[in-house]
Amino acid sequence: MKRIILYTALFATTLAACNAQDGGSTSENAGEAKEEKKITKRDRSITKANAYNDLFLDSIALENFISQHKVADSISRRMRSFYNARNYQFAWFSSNGLAEQTKGFWNLHDYHTSYRHDTVLHDKQLARTMDALIAEENPRFSASNKNTINTELTLTEHYLQYMLDAYEEGFVKRKEMERFIPIKKETAMYLADSLITKKHKDNKYFENVNQPYNLLKDQMAKYYAIAQKGGWPTVTGTAKSFKKGASSPAIAILKKRLQITGDLPGADTSQVFNDTLALAIRNFQARFGYTPTGTLTDVQIKDLNVPVQKRMEQLVINLERMRWLPHEPEGNLIVVNIPEFKLHVYEGKKKAFDMVVVVGKEGHNTTMFNGDLNQVVFSPYWNVPPSIVKSEILPKLASNPGYLAAQNMEQVGTEGGLPKIRQLPGEGNSLGQVKFLFPNSFNIYFHDTPSKSLFEKDKRAYSHGCIRLAEPEKMAQYLLRNNPEWTSDRIFDAMNAGTEKYVKLKRPVPVVITYYTAWVDEQGRLNFRDDIYSHDKQLAAKMFVGGAAQMAKR
Repeated sequence: MKRIILYTALFATTLAACNAQDGGSTSENAGEAKEEKKITKRDRSITKANAYNDLFLDSIALENFISQHKVADSISRRMRSFYNARNYQFAWFSSNGLAEQTKGFWNLHDYHTSYRHDTVLHDKQLARTMDALIAEENPRFSASNKNTINTELTLTEHYLQYMLDAYEEGFVKRKEMERFIPIKKETAMYLADSLITKKHKDNKYFENVNQPYNLLKDQMAKYYAIAQKGGWPTVTGTAKSFKKGASSPAIAILKKRLQITGDLPGADTSQVFNDTLALAIRNFQARFGYTPTGTLTDVQIKDLNVPVQKRMEQLVINLERMRWLPHEPEGNLIVVNIPEFKLHVYEGKKKAFDMVVVVGKEGHNTTMFNGDLNQVVFSPYWNVPPSIVKSEILPKLASNPGYLAAQNMEQVGTEGGLPKIRQLPGEGNSLGQVKFLFPNSFNIYFHDTPSKSLFEKDKRAYSHGCIRLAEPEKMAQYLLRNNPEWTSDRIFDAMNAGTEKYVKLKRPVPVVITYYTAWVDEQGRLNFRDDIYSHDKQLAAKMFVGGAAQMAKR
């Protein structure tokens, strides 16, 4: 890509920095005046009290970065505009860690450079820095740290360049680029209204090139209208109140509640629990990830009674996340949605199949990241992570010296003052009969499991962070389908051989691990899921007015 090199003298740099704070150049030149209109005026109403992130940048630091890195004029102008809109608030870092959008954009950046072969955005130093920061546990950042400032501005440069490269002109407006990373606390209703009512003269919108985003935005408009009308009634009573054939005022309220969200068609206002209501309950249960039995539980009644304002927050949060999914993915793509407990395999825009999964339990969270699945390992050893050796195996060994032999385990050395322990292939192995590797710094991978009963549960957060597959043999067959020597029979034999065997894929498959608690499925149904790792709660505290107080109440 052709880059226009910006050479700036010291006087010009200082002048530009001062002008950037007020919205642009003071030149009387007509051409420069026209450019000035394309730079957002600095929003000084943004303070540490209402900002999304709590770190602020010196505008001189931006000008020095532009000069030293010879940033192209088309990008440097947008960088000034970007930070004016934020009152020079950091976009990617806060004092207590990386913003969620930072991880989302970096995953998208990694996918773009790997599979779109974008040489302009390929930056080995930035990649090393980001990989280290994402892998770091509980990082802390300061606005005065030169490395943090440099990484912040480099990410912004890459972000703006990516948006220009990845989308056709017009579909992501300059001001939208500036607001894709939240700027300050607002109400969910205000943010929803700004998205729903926006009009573009050229009739080009971001949702036109991001179908999942488009579908969720349409559903948000429906919930916005529900909120404006006062929301929905509170369902009273317990699960025992809602049985087939029963009659009560509470049943009429339940019908009204389900009619408002479209689960119950028609205008049935009777107090009788009939077949139509049972079907409506099944619709609701399917949308919320429960087995559709047609009979409510007390937990499901609580889901029904979550106020529409909280659902609006959930929709706004997940729209934010959907901006960071690859649009128009090329070739195969595996997407795991953690709160859904499900894996999806795509061939371009077409879905090949779904598979239920088990993810990490709270405290052993499965991390959101991108990877490249490049190896299938049949009859694998399980190399027990040091954390499990320390917290679980050593205490058991202290009370039972024969524990390792009983678990088909062996010690193969020491590391960091701890024994290195692995479990041999075979029956009872915690990884089952096959695992699938996509190298990453989190030691997360897909694998089989002997604990098959967990896949029958609605909520499936039980692992130590890795992702267990309900149909591992199906996954192995799919990944090796273009390799004639790996027939179904040979795959079955390798899974049961008891001897570890690595098979390298001819073409790695990108894996995207996401965290969506609201989305629209192939049937056009709006789905909600529990915020199992409190990511929504943490984001709400930063995004919404009163978010911290609301977070404390939940």
